[in-house]
Amino acid sequence: MSSIAAALIGGGFMGEVHTRALRAAGVPIVGVASSSAASAERAAERLRLDRAYANVDELLADDAVTLVHVLTPNDTHAPLTTAALAAGKHVVCEKPLATSSDDARALVEQAASTDRITSVPFVYRFHPMVREARGRIARGETGRLLSVQGAYLQDWLLAADDDNWRVDAASGGASRAFADIGSHLCDLLEFIAGERIARLTSRTRTVHAERGGHPVSTEDLVGVLAELEGGAVVSLLVSQVAPGRKNGLVLELHGEAESLRFVQERPEELWIGRRRESLLQLRNPDELQGDAARLSVLPGGHPLGYQDAFTAFVTDTVRSIEQGTAVDGLPVFTDGLRAAQLTEAVLDSAARDSWVDLPALT
Repeated sequence: MSSIAAALIGGGFMGEVHTRALRAAGVPIVGVASSSAASAERAAERLRLDRAYANVDELLADDAVTLVHVLTPNDTHAPLTTAALAAGKHVVCEKPLATSSDDARALVEQAASTDRITSVPFVYRFHPMVREARGRIARGETGRLLSVQGAYLQDWLLAADDDNWRVDAASGGASRAFADIGSHLCDLLEFIAGERIARLTSRTRTVHAERGGHPVSTEDLVGVLAELEGGAVVSLLVSQVAPGRKNGLVLELHGEAESLRFVQERPEELWIGRRRESLLQLRNPDELQGDAARLSVLPGGHPLGYQDAFTAFVTDTVRSIEQGTAVDGLPVFTDGLRAAQLTEAVLDSAARDSWVDLPALT
């Protein structure tokens, strides 16, 4: 697949996901760097990579590497991405792009000054039935949007003794639940709707004041009430303390003509609600249009899931590199900036108990 070759900075869980996606997309992986040479050696062995770099500088100096995937704790994303762009690499940076909108904007501006492709893995965009929902709204089949209801629920931080580096604001940033998964929900909402969130008000809650013997300042759950640019009313719930919910991402959009409901844990389906004769649209390439059909790489009845969406994201990143411009629908650094702006608005609203207007994304 041309001369593109990738390397990873960071080798944890997301390293495994990115590695599988790169291999499925036909991209060779040169090696991995991590927080130390020893950590890189362990990651290289686990991911079956030939090279463990002694440090990030060594990786960035390797001319064989054209594409860098930044998969480290959140507070390191901005400096590592800055260095990778300065070294002339294309960059995939895990979200959040940065822990502040100022740092995210600086990365957008730096990327714009180069001819490099830069993307952020908002991979739920790459489910074919998400593209089907987006297409129906764009074609006017849904009618004017009236309201949106969404949730992203998990339970992996339910107990007081559940801990992770993301809980620490110094590593994960000032927001946890919203920055980690609420950003996915809002990206999916705006992507499908074709409209931005214009203003919002929010409530946050930290359920456990202490985890692992240290105080917690980041939120476990967030409730958001918002308005889209066209006036649609939006209600969202984001939680990492919802018992039984593993990756419960659900989005329902209500238009004047029909409603659309996508459930990430049932990605082969799109519910189309009508006053009469509602239906469940199953993924079948013969019945889909545009990107929904393009991303349906298996026949109907052969389920596509999260890893397939990730592979499609990497494949479109590679296509963008090969053609020199981002393909339609690829989440790029401006989308990472948008997520940072939304995160700050949510925290600001909760702190001030007021509505917050979102800035124009320019």
